Amino acid sequence: MTGGLDFATVDVERERRQGLPEVVYGPGKTAEQIAGIVRVLLETATGPVLVTRIEADVAAVVRERVPEGEYHDAARILLWRPAEPGTFSLGVVTAGTSDGPVAAEAAVTARSIGLRVSEFVDVGVAGVHRLLNRAEEIVACDAVIVVAGMEGALASVVGGLVAAPVIAVPTSTGYGAALDGITALLAMVSSCAAGVTVVNIDAGFSAAMAAFRLSRARS
Repeated sequence: MTGGLDFATVDVERERRQGLPEVVYGPGKTAEQIAGIVRVLLETATGPVLVTRIEADVAAVVRERVPEGEYHDAARILLWRPAEPGTFSLGVVTAGTSDGPVAAEAAVTARSIGLRVSEFVDVGVAGVHRLLNRAEEIVACDAVIVVAGMEGALASVVGGLVAAPVIAVPTSTGYGAALDGITALLAMVSSCAAGVTVVNIDAGFSAAMAAFRLSRARS
């Protein structure tokens, strides 16, 4: 099924296969195209419908065409029909305030699809006592997303503290040698903390979806 659109082939079977409807990636699409895809998803699926990486001005136009959408400015996510929170607890740990937009994308996505989210902000390794002060709460989570730029060391530190799955998100935060996130990415994939999973640079959405898959596997 394509949803009857001549510019997109909407995967209306994804919810049946994976537990969530297809998520719409905003960049490169017009507001009219996004609205058309969202209408199809709202008609053919029962779960939450999300548009990611959508700027506020485009989101405003889409909301005019498809009412009741909720826009999250920091995360750049437009949302309809958020899921009720389940029992799977997810910690989103942020190294610094500059990593906040990526962490917001992860947290808003995760909440929208039914995960219980606790946020631990600005607890990077430059002041590791800040992380240790929250360690007991972080250890209690079923999974942990770690969002960090610069040298990306926070993922290894958290990976050594917790038994739960750790999903690391390198960000493009940092000066020249940070190489727009490549330094953090290489550090995270080279982590000495065994079993840390790493997603793409600035990919808070991908980290949240990885956590969702973990929650499905546990249920």
